[in-house]
Amino acid sequence: MAHRAHLFSLRIGHALREACFGSERYTLSRFQKDVLAGATVGVIAIPLAMALAIASGVAPQYGLYTAIIGGFVIALTGGSRFSISGPTAAFVVILYPIAQSYGLAGLLLATILAGLILVAMAYARLGRFIEYIPESVTLGFTGGIAIVIATLQLQDFFGLSLQEMPEHYADKVWLLLMSIGGLDAASVFVALVTLGILLYWPKLRTAIPPHLPAVVIASVVGVFLANMGYAVDTIGSRFTYFMPDGSTGMGIPPYLPDFAWPWQQPGPGGQPFEFTWSLVVSLLPSAFAIAMLGAIESLLCAVVLDGMTGKRHSANSELLGQGLGNIIAPFFGGITATAAIARSAANLKAGAESPVAAMIHALVVLLGLVALAPLLAYLPMPAMAALLIVVAWNMSEAPKSVHLVRHAPGRDIAVFLTCLLLTVFFDMVIAITAGVLLACILFVNEMASMTRVTDISGNKKLVDVTLPDRWAVLKINGPLFFAAADRAFGEISASMSALDGVILYMDGVTLLDAGGVAAMNKLVTYCAREGKQVIFADLQFQPLKTLARADVEPIPGVTSFYPTLNEAIHHFS
Repeated sequence: MAHRAHLFSLRIGHALREACFGSERYTLSRFQKDVLAGATVGVIAIPLAMALAIASGVAPQYGLYTAIIGGFVIALTGGSRFSISGPTAAFVVILYPIAQSYGLAGLLLATILAGLILVAMAYARLGRFIEYIPESVTLGFTGGIAIVIATLQLQDFFGLSLQEMPEHYADKVWLLLMSIGGLDAASVFVALVTLGILLYWPKLRTAIPPHLPAVVIASVVGVFLANMGYAVDTIGSRFTYFMPDGSTGMGIPPYLPDFAWPWQQPGPGGQPFEFTWSLVVSLLPSAFAIAMLGAIESLLCAVVLDGMTGKRHSANSELLGQGLGNIIAPFFGGITATAAIARSAANLKAGAESPVAAMIHALVVLLGLVALAPLLAYLPMPAMAALLIVVAWNMSEAPKSVHLVRHAPGRDIAVFLTCLLLTVFFDMVIAITAGVLLACILFVNEMASMTRVTDISGNKKLVDVTLPDRWAVLKINGPLFFAAADRAFGEISASMSALDGVILYMDGVTLLDAGGVAAMNKLVTYCAREGKQVIFADLQFQPLKTLARADVEPIPGVTSFYPTLNEAIHHFS
């Protein structure tokens, strides 16, 4: 099982140790590649981190703090050598309601709780279970997240003047439709320019990612329109901060993130935050959803990178790194972080060699915060909205979803649509829980339908003797777990009304669980009461082990066991 060792290993800094201090020598040439890759992704991450923080309901600098602190700590302590961590679009639908209800302090506290859950998951060695999450579930909730994110950006895309958005999705859509007549032409123009560049720039096949020219050109257009008398909302006009002398600055503060207790940050509406045990309890469901989504997204990202490189990540070590990053970052203003697939792929394509590239990325974001804060204030809000709409489209994996709906079995389509609709109209906790449960129920039903009981009494190749009257040989194929066993032994009980005895040929039964033993005992009880016999033949190792643990023994005159079908049928000769 050496090829699966990465699913069970756990050590802090696994990826850094493997890439830099293991069998591979970390040379100056590799460091130079890491610096180039880290710088490239760092520049990409600056506008994305800001936009995702805004979409999550907090000021843009907190997204930068997340990329700086969370991105650095996770790279240092995690288990995936090429992953880039920071704020991601997937979390928006969870974080935005928390920020609205509990403020920045509640959001940071929920992030710490999620980090603790991730660390617990790592030490419980739960990283391997990511392979059991059905694709229909992940596509469903990522598609639902994309729809919600895109909807939330329409206010800034069209420059609508709305005081606040309703809580429920249907109400949001209705309000946007009723307000569309008040759109701002200048904002729409800036958004369309940004969207056009984002869509068509990749066709030029340059090394420069489309985010950079899109936001730079959009900022220039915004300044030009402002000089023409058509003001467009910007980072500087939307967000403010207090400078050391007590005056108010516009945009984001050009300072290093400093230590502060999360519960001393502003609460809802900027009011003081009241830290109580009951509040912690109320945040636990959201923290669990954050942890589950963070685990799924970070490990899926690692799996994608493994496929691109042939390397192996350590799943539990990555969960540990993600947990530590989300515990530490909130003390410096960082919100929830996880691995970002798009940024991680860009990191790999830029030539990254080790987690050092991700740490360089964090330092580049830090440099951008300190050196470029005045310029970042000119970024137009419609441009940020257009950027997030493209991010939402990319994360939705719409082509995969369309392929699934057109070609997948009906049960997978049902799971996909359930997760998508519940994510849009309710929340992620309900969507993931319901999706996984529905997938499990449908899978159990599918597996149960594979268990069949066949009468082979007339098969001369297997039954080469004449059986006594009112006897039959029945072959069971498939697992005998609770659902399948009850149905299979029920069929056998029904057929026993016309028989005195039956030989059950069980070489095709690979699994027998406690539910299967209970269903088998019902059949035996019925036979003992009615004076009938059951002979079990050719049981495999696992069913035999289960029966031994259950202390099942032959009952004289009712049940007997034979190692082969041949010995069982010659019992009569």
